[in-house]
Amino acid sequence: MSVGLLIITHNQIGEDLLSTARSMMGTIPLETRCLAVSQSGDPDVLLDRAVDLYQRLNQGDGVLVLTDMYGSTPSNIANRLLQQPKVQVIAGVNLPMLVRVLNYPNLRLHELVNKAISGGHDGILLCETHS
Repeated sequence: MSVGLLIITHNQIGEDLLSTARSMMGTIPLETRCLAVSQSGDPDVLLDRAVDLYQRLNQGDGVLVLTDMYGSTPSNIANRLLQQPKVQVIAGVNLPMLVRVLNYPNLRLHELVNKAISGGHDGILLCETHS
């Protein structure tokens, strides 16, 4: 068994990140699902869908939920999943974070959380010219 991965984002951001990671890595080594949240979506219906995805992904080792912007509707839905057992939520998903998570598919949930956060932080750099 391994940790499941659920990506909850505005529109198709999660699918686009996952597709890009797949093209870079050649595979997605964790059982992963995305939930796209549109402006017109009913939050209660989306929460029901998120709970269903969580239940499908949790094979006993838990689920890591990545979401985009803290305080937004996708983040609020993700944070409501914290009522479920063995779930951790991280806001601010970016491609380096996702790739880092996918590079460590055998880690336990709390270890994967640390990898995700470090990958997200390490992937943010100020690019300057050198004169």
